[in-house]
Amino acid sequence: MKLYLESYGCTLSKSETALYVNKLLSEGWELTHSPHEADMSIVGTCVVIKSTEDRMVRRISDLSTVSKVKVLGCLSVMGTESLQTDSVEVVRPSEFRKFYEGKIDDVQVSEPNLWEGIPINQGCLGSCNFCISRIARGRLVSRRPEKIVNQVKMQLSRNVREVKVTSLDTAAYGRDLGINLVSLLDAILHIDDFFMLRIGMMEPKNTRELVPELFKPMHDPRVYKFLHIPVQSGSNSVLNDMNREYTVEDFVSIVDMYREEFLQGSLSTDVIVGYPGEDEGSFEQTYSLMEKIRPDIMNITRFSPRPYTKDFGRKTPSSNAVKRWSSSISELHRKITEEKLFSLIGSVHEGMVVEHGKNGTSVIRDINYRPIVVSGTLNLYSMVRAEIVDAGKTYLVGRVLS
Repeated sequence: MKLYLESYGCTLSKSETALYVNKLLSEGWELTHSPHEADMSIVGTCVVIKSTEDRMVRRISDLSTVSKVKVLGCLSVMGTESLQTDSVEVVRPSEFRKFYEGKIDDVQVSEPNLWEGIPINQGCLGSCNFCISRIARGRLVSRRPEKIVNQVKMQLSRNVREVKVTSLDTAAYGRDLGINLVSLLDAILHIDDFFMLRIGMMEPKNTRELVPELFKPMHDPRVYKFLHIPVQSGSNSVLNDMNREYTVEDFVSIVDMYREEFLQGSLSTDVIVGYPGEDEGSFEQTYSLMEKIRPDIMNITRFSPRPYTKDFGRKTPSSNAVKRWSSSISELHRKITEEKLFSLIGSVHEGMVVEHGKNGTSVIRDINYRPIVVSGTLNLYSMVRAEIVDAGKTYLVGRVLS
């Protein structure tokens, strides 16, 4: 029996899809790279914005004409009735809660190339008015720490040396178990083996309760100095309308503490443009905040109202204003990224080879999680020193030294 895979969306969605596929492979399925050769196609989906959902639905329809399809991810909650047919089966996120609750055996890493990361909790503690993911995945349920540690060991036994812990909000991990993310990181770092650990997205609301203790395990040389903390808006008024449950000042305080601990560490954030009630003044506050914190990565999304959320049906700013704001802040991000990357030309970085790129290249991640593209197909997970000789739009270009 042959299996075809397509996976979309956030690291959490891709990780859950990879777990599901690895489980099927351990049961005797074989992977194929063509849907036309497959007995079943697996599609991991995302519905964070309307255009993405529409693309998912079209792709599922296309695949269902050549094979059976199983749909995973957030789309399985949206419009399930119209998706489910004789050719399409929907796997609801609620079924994955058994995995987080420890009722399903740990998943063997049958195909290391498909391993995306380790989901540590499903759902979240937030009540954001715009978020469909919260509705799709429910309230918080965390996987037991010993299960996660065992999953890391299983991954390392197959020589997958980049460990990614992921969820909708890793900072919420363990609140339902009476523990927290810091204790989980300590448990993982007690594993006597070589790996590089990337901590997934953390919401400001819960991160502020973890700092500065969070930064202690992050000093371990096996942890990327990388913080993904979405602010969404630089206006307290807009944040209040979103029901984000933190202020701009809370966010800036976390960033300042992080930068004090890790001066060269990478910072990633998310911004929503065109939220209901946003105006020129509140956009300028967001723009000024980005000028101030100068994030290495800025994920910019135009607001897309989603069914079942409190914001669905609310009046949004004019499309012309949203387009102008989006272009303006995107240009700011381009300038910040260009300045940061080109300032590193001539420096030498050590990092781990994490993937093979296009045209006979390899991608290294340095300690600050910056991608460095080098020539040659190098051994995955080997440590390499490279001199930075150039930069692209979002990555560095290096020359291998050793």
